[in-house]
Amino acid sequence: MLKLSSTLLNQPVMSLRTGSQIGLAQTPIINPHNLKIMGWWCSGPGGQRQILLSEDVRESLTDGLAVNDEDDLSDPADLVRHKEILEVNFDLLDKQVRTKRQKLGKVSDYSYNDGMFIQKLYVARPLHKVFTSEDTLIIDRQQILEVTDRFILVRDTDIKATADELAGSAVAA
Repeated sequence: MLKLSSTLLNQPVMSLRTGSQIGLAQTPIINPHNLKIMGWWCSGPGGQRQILLSEDVRESLTDGLAVNDEDDLSDPADLVRHKEILEVNFDLLDKQVRTKRQKLGKVSDYSYNDGMFIQKLYVARPLHKVFTSEDTLIIDRQQILEVTDRFILVRDTDIKATADELAGSAVAA
């Protein structure tokens, strides 16, 4: 089942051991290499900035995220394996989306599956293109060619007919 990005923001982190809230998962941490949600930046006890990895989440509920206990919240310095991705601080929202030929717009939302992989990007078109037939484009994960710090390159889906193909169809008619 796909869920929208808004379900990742400002979620309470609940401890199954104590039955109380131990933190607040504020924003997701996204790996730009495979578009997987690795975890969340959290405010833990005492307001310190900590990380909750997605593999430590026992269950994602509508009320928040359930974890075993507060030991599942990690200090960023302790996560050496994820240091490179944490330093990138990649944010998918408002990232420009383009093909090799043109700019399509900016990411306004995204959806992810139960495996925490981003599946679809919802792209808001620029104002001058809003008055065309569609104002939001939906880009599937399979269409993404490259993700950089500045933009996301996607496969061009326009179908082009060559002059020979057009001439052939005119002769047949």
